[in-house]
Amino acid sequence: MALVTLSLGSNIERDQHIRACLDALAETFGELMVSRVFESEPVGFEDGRNFYNLIVAFNSEWQVAQLQTWCKTLESHHGRRKDSPKFSPRTLDVDILTVGELVGTHDGVTLPREEILRHAFVLWPLAEILPDLRHPVDGSRYQALWAEFDDPDQVLWPIDFEWQGHKLPIKPD
Repeated sequence: MALVTLSLGSNIERDQHIRACLDALAETFGELMVSRVFESEPVGFEDGRNFYNLIVAFNSEWQVAQLQTWCKTLESHHGRRKDSPKFSPRTLDVDILTVGELVGTHDGVTLPREEILRHAFVLWPLAEILPDLRHPVDGSRYQALWAEFDDPDQVLWPIDFEWQGHKLPIKPD
């Protein structure tokens, strides 16, 4: 059993797609840890629609290939097209960040995902729900990495968001 962390994002019908994704994750994987939702200005996108971003963590015995196939299938069900330009609006973006302590390329997926250390919309919510967990390569706690993060061009803020009658975040007891 490994702790899996995923990054979720949407800038098209954001509430609908994020809630549907959380529903699918809970139905498939059971108990979830869910960060607050952060609204962020797009990074690298010409279309100025803001994103909703959050982090979800859960325990799973699935292999990386199974997880990746599930994530990409869910994106497709929500209208994401494989042939869309890289920096284009998206209904749903689901990226595997970590799978336990795996490091390197596994089933075509590089772990841990580089965005953890580069993007505030990944690191802030990750540090919020798993502050004492250590980055598999860097070895630093996510809380410490967030405290040291400094990129004034990345603008984001937490928003109030409810899912299944619960105000986010949802953390373990």
